[in-house]
Amino acid sequence: MTKTRVLLSLKVLYLSLHLILMVFPLYWIVMTSLKPKKDIFSFPLHYWPQQFTLENYINIFKISKFHVYIGNSLLVSVLSAVIVIAISILSAYVMARFTFRGHKQIMMAFFSTQMLPGFVSLAPLYLLLAELDLINTRFSLLILYTVGLIPFSTIMLRGFFQRIPSSLEEAAMIDGCSRLGSLYRVILPVMLPGIASTFIFAFVQNWNELFAAVMFIDSESMKTLPVAMNSFIMKFDVDWGAMSAGTVLSVIPTVILFAFAQRYIVEGLTQGAEKG
Repeated sequence: MTKTRVLLSLKVLYLSLHLILMVFPLYWIVMTSLKPKKDIFSFPLHYWPQQFTLENYINIFKISKFHVYIGNSLLVSVLSAVIVIAISILSAYVMARFTFRGHKQIMMAFFSTQMLPGFVSLAPLYLLLAELDLINTRFSLLILYTVGLIPFSTIMLRGFFQRIPSSLEEAAMIDGCSRLGSLYRVILPVMLPGIASTFIFAFVQNWNELFAAVMFIDSESMKTLPVAMNSFIMKFDVDWGAMSAGTVLSVIPTVILFAFAQRYIVEGLTQGAEKG
């Protein structure tokens, strides 16, 4: 009993320290965003603001078009994630249910795209989009984000399709459904946790993407949130108050999304970890 209690105490201590290490940076950012600029680097450091202020939150809307950046990020992230899901569902279904010439090669190509860093292709993509006159448009980011996420989303959804017995859709087709009808009426409702997990993954990837947004977007009216956050880092200084306030606001949409879809995420990740 003593040994068991010691092990349990060590586990609790380890998990508590891990939780503190994970939560403390977010806590510090929130506290920094609520401090006046003169108190951010005051010594000794205060872990709780001596004076609370919303000055930093007000300033980011005064010194920049922050509401425009948030709108651009939401528009591009949500649209891209929806398109990615719509295309990846069909491609993943084909890869999970059918075997054809080149099947393995296509899967290897999908896996290979995950081994290359994204910035390697930015230069040729810039030349291509410049020829198409798409530089400095939200449509360019929509194309890049969608194309970049389809391979991995297909891989994720294929794992969920493989867990679902093919007898379900066969029974639906016997009852008169077409293959496409059985997919949408029978299989997709069962796959809702996996679809939710993949959608959130795609949304978060788009929401946080910086390299392509910096390279392809220059106009203030087209900038996304990561580009706006990057602009707070100046040549000889960093506006830590504005940076912290912007970080807190940028986290809110993802927190809301995870809060509403938490049940589907946990269930989806659990299902995706197994193959039935």
